This record gives sequence, C-alpha cells and structure tokens, in this order.
Amino acid sequence: MAKTKKRRPPARRRPPAAPSGGGAKPERRERKDEARRSREAERKRVARKAAFRRSLIFGGVGVAVILGVSYFDRAAGAKPLSDAAVAAAQAADCSALVTPESSAPGGLHLPSGQSTTYPDRPATSGYHAPSPLPGQPRVYTAPVDETQAVHTLEHGSVIMYYRVAADGGISQDVVNALTPVANGNHATYLVPYPNLPEGTALAYTAWNKLLTCPKSITPEQATTLAQGFVDSFACSNNAPEGKLGDGC
Repeated sequence: MAKTKKRRPPARRRPPAAPSGGGAKPERRERKDEARRSREAERKRVARKAAFRRSLIFGGVGVAVILGVSYFDRAAGAKPLSDAAVAAAQAADCSALVTPESSAPGGLHLPSGQSTTYPDRPATSGYHAPSPLPGQPRVYTAPVDETQAVHTLEHGSVIMYYRVAADGGISQDVVNALTPVANGNHATYLVPYPNLPEGTALAYTAWNKLLTCPKSITPEQATTLAQGFVDSFACSNNAPEGKLGDGC
C-alpha cells in the first residue's frame, strides 16, 4: 500500500518591512533641519545688525573727534569792535580802525639778528624775527624789538603801544589803567613806543589792524577801548597763526 505524503502547512507570509527609519522620523528630521536653518539665519541677521550698529557708533565718534579737533585747532573769528569801544574811541577823538596793508601774508621770517625798516609806525605786519616776544612780562617799561613784536602779532596777540607823558604822551593814570588789561587777558601786551607819529600817544595794534588815540584820552576811555579791541582780535583768525599767542 502506497504511503501518503503529509502536506506541509503553507508558509506564513511576513508583512513587508517598514522603510528604514519609520514614516514619522523623516518628517521630524525635516522640522529639525528647518528650525536649525531658521536659527542660523536669525543669528546671522543679529550679527549683521550689531556690526552695522558698531560701525555707526565708531563712525560717529570718529567724526566727532575730527570735528572737535578741527574746532579747537581753529582760531575764533575776529569780531567787530563793540558799541562801547566805538563810542569810547569817538569820545576820545581817536582814529577809525584801519587795515594798513591790502595783503599781509604770514610766515615772513628774517634771518636771525637781521633788522628791517617798516613803512608804518607802529608796524602791524611784514617780515619779522624768527622768535616772538616771550609770554611774560605782559607790561614793559622800555621799548621792545619791533621785529619780535610783529611776530607776536602774527600769533594773534594784541599790543598796546604808548608814548610816555614826558614825551607828550598819555598820562601815567592811563598807563596804570591799561596795565591790568594787559595782565588780565590772553596774549595782550602794553609797551612804550617813543617813535609814535606826531599827535599819536596811544596805539592799539593787532595783525594788520591799527587804531590810534591822542594824549587827551581818559583812563576810562582807554580801558573800554582796550578791552573791546582785545575781545575783537586777540587769539582770533584775524592773524595768520592766531592760536599761537600766549594763553590762546
């Protein structure tokens, strides 16, 4: 009798394997990548903004420094004589303010020790000694080297020249009144000048500026005019090197 073959049960079919990583994982990764890219973009945006802000700050500081240096390096502008000074000059029968030279360039230095003859008395511009008058004293009792005095005017100083009373000049009371004006202001001097033109007892000078007065001027008139003259021209850009005067 033939043997009957046993039937094997059919093999169980396994479900297909899920794609590697699972269905939800790629989506999560995509979200993480997107978040990372967003954070990186934000970081770069903030960095650019901070760099721009720093450049503005440093640029502004640089401009402020340049403007500040320029401002302090530049001499103040000359001003017209005050109304009080003009009134004092008129009351004292002084001259009008004049500009002796149509052109008065600076930097015209003589060789050391060389003298020159000036067309005006007192001189207010022209060739001058390599060195100006010293900062002190401000009040002299004897004449000074005029070539040094002109250099001092080039530095923005004011010099008040006077003829002494014994030579037909201003009274000692006027000299005494002008002394504190010279000592109390920047770059201002009071100096005797025996060779002032006839009829001139007092001369106020700045670079290429001159105002003269007779011996009849009173102490009050002289000091009012002096202070107005100093306020207008001392340490100003009226002079080629108006910031170099003593105390400017």
